[in-house]
Parts: sequence; C-alpha cells; structure tokens
Amino acid sequence: MKNICLCFQMHTPYRLKRYRFFEIGNDHYYYDDMATEEHVNWLVQTSYLPLCQTIKDMINLSKGKFHCALSVSGTMLEMFEQFNPEMIDILKELAATKAVEFLATPYAYSLASEYNEEEFKKQLKFQGELLEMILGVKAQSVWNTELLYTDELAYNLNKLGYKAILTEGAKHVISWKTPNKVYQSAGAPKMKVLLRNTNLSDELSFHFSDPGWANFPIDAEKYANMLQALPEGEDIINIWVGAETFGVRQNAGTGIFDFLKALPYFVLEREMGFMTPAEAAKKLAAEDVLSSPYPLTWSGEAKDLSIYTGNDLQQEALNKLYAVTERVHLCQDKNLKTNWLRLQDVNYLHFMNHIDQGETQFESAYDAFINYMNILSDFLQTVEEQYPTTIENEELNELLKTIRNQEEEIQKLNEKLKKAKK
Repeated sequence: MKNICLCFQMHTPYRLKRYRFFEIGNDHYYYDDMATEEHVNWLVQTSYLPLCQTIKDMINLSKGKFHCALSVSGTMLEMFEQFNPEMIDILKELAATKAVEFLATPYAYSLASEYNEEEFKKQLKFQGELLEMILGVKAQSVWNTELLYTDELAYNLNKLGYKAILTEGAKHVISWKTPNKVYQSAGAPKMKVLLRNTNLSDELSFHFSDPGWANFPIDAEKYANMLQALPEGEDIINIWVGAETFGVRQNAGTGIFDFLKALPYFVLEREMGFMTPAEAAKKLAAEDVLSSPYPLTWSGEAKDLSIYTGNDLQQEALNKLYAVTERVHLCQDKNLKTNWLRLQDVNYLHFMNHIDQGETQFESAYDAFINYMNILSDFLQTVEEQYPTTIENEELNELLKTIRNQEEEIQKLNEKLKKAKK
C-alpha cells in the first residue's frame, strides 16, 4: 500500500537592523522589531494560518485518516508567541488531533550540527522542551536545518534516542535508487532515513501555477493519479515543502489551498494512505542503506552547503561565530544567550551568497556581510567581557567539564525524585 508523507516547514529569521561600525560597543540591540513583526504577520495571514486551517479541515473531512508533519523552529515559535498568539492556538488544536507530528529542529535553524556537536544537542533539546511546554508533544523525528544530513549526524542522533531523520533524495547520493522507500543510515543501522521526493515536491513549490510546465494545470485528482502511477513496492512518498509554498510562493488565487484540501479525498479513493515520519519509521522496514559522508541538503542545484558556506565571507562569519561556542555555554547572561541563538540563523549566511542571496533586505552579499560582522563584533566584545580570551583553553575545558558533570548529576537526582514521587 502506498502512503503519502506530507511535511511543511515553518521558519523565518529575525530582521537585522542597519548596524554601523561606530555603533560597535555602544548599541547591543541588533534587530528591527517593526520589520520582523510586519514580516511575520504577513507570513501568518498569507500562508501559515490558512495552511493550518486547511490541514485541520483535511483531518476532519477524512475522519482522522489524513496525517502530516510540521517542522517549526524554536525561533518561529518565539515569534508566534510574541506577535501571533492565534498561531499557537491553532498549532495546539492540530497537536490535539494526534494526526500531526511535530518534528525536532535546531532551535535557531542553524548549522550547529556541522560546527559544534554540543551546541547542536542543546538546540534540539531547547526546541523539544518548547514543543512539550507549548503543544504537549514530544518530537521523535528530526528535520535538521535545510534537511542537512551526514552519516556522522545520524550516528549522533541515534545516540540521543531519535528513530528517524529526514533528508533530500538527491540523485548524486541515491543514484538509480528510488526516494520512495525507507532507508537505514550507514552511520547508524538503527536510524531510519526518509528521503524527500524532489520532483513531486517541486511540482507544488515551483510549478503549480507555471503555464509552461509539462503537467500544468495540476489539480488534486491529477496529482493523486501521479502518485498512484508510481511503481509497486514504493511504499512511502515523501512530499516536503516550505509552508510558504501555500499562499506566498503560490498565492491563494492559484487554487493551491483548494488543491490541498481536496487531496485526501482522491488519495484515499485510490486506496492509498497518509503517514507521518514517525509512523513510517515504526511501520515500514528499511530496504536499503543510505550513505552520505559529506553534507547533503535540499538547497541549490548541488544539494550541499555551498549556498551557505561556499565563499570567504561566509566562512569568516561562521568561524568567528562558532569560535566562542564554549565561552557562550559558560555565560548566564540571558540577553547574550538570546543573541547567540538568533545570530546562528542560516539565512544570514544565505544573504552573503554572491549568486543567490535569497529574499534579503541587503543590496549585495558584501553589504550583508559587513552588517552582520559589525553586529558579530559587538557580540564578541560582550562575550569577551564575561569570559576573556586570556583564559586558557585547558582552564575553560575544565570549567565546562565541571558544569556538564553537575548537569548530569542534577538530571540523575531529578529522575530519582520523580521515581520517589511515584
């Protein structure tokens, strides 16, 4: 039986204000709150809220047979709480249906998994705690930033107890194989790997309203026929898109929301079903091994990290940022911790790309770099004031070791306390 795994990803960065060189050391606030609020409100009203309402209708109309997944970064949840509480309300309603899986995602939507394993663990933990606190759900599957995957990452996630990771079904990795099966990771045999079907996902993201596209026009019945026509034995068809596909990239006038709302009817009519990533990992056996020793993402033509790390500007920003990771972990300053998370957002690196800047406020990649590095310089000064570089690395490591041991001891004592209370 064929099963459709639909996933929608929600994230946007905080808008940075124009930060000049002479402000370094004098102004420690880096964000344009008005621009951030305006952008988030526009995203919510144009895309996220109608999408969630449509998903809710799909679950109700299918009598609970429609299942899907949402990836919402910790940063995005923060913004919803601050600017759009109605989004929190509808996410709670979706969580209550038990038909929507909420995925583990780095809190700051960062590249921490590539640059600092400890920071990556912390971000997954922070985002997971926020999901539990706000929505009452526990994440089981991982949507890493930009679907970033390596064999080593799968090994690390398996140690943390996750059962599945999502990534791109890129041709240079899977070759002649199909993305429409469950794989096991070469880095961790117990870790299930789900692969995005690039072509079927891009049909919605980029070609839905394109009159020059071969399959135009696409309606729910036609799309369901495309899914049904896939070869027998291809049990899981992963269609994953940015949530802004609905309402922004494809505006409401194209009929994209009506298409989505009608899809469960035509899928179920053809005796196909819907699964979340966790359900697929639990119910379907891995039929082959996936190996990717180098970073694999869903970004750009190369499907790697080159959009974010491919030039000297990006490399300098990343190296300077993550060089202070251990010192930031020692800090207790709440504002510093907040800035640390926000400044890791992968979008700021995208803005520094000479060829593809994405949707940016900056005139050029160099303009984006200068603005970010001015902010980063002020941030690094703040870190230096709390934990000067005169502290030797050995001494710093000893401090970190002591703190980690204390954290582990506290966790053990909390577990004992819970058992005692029971």
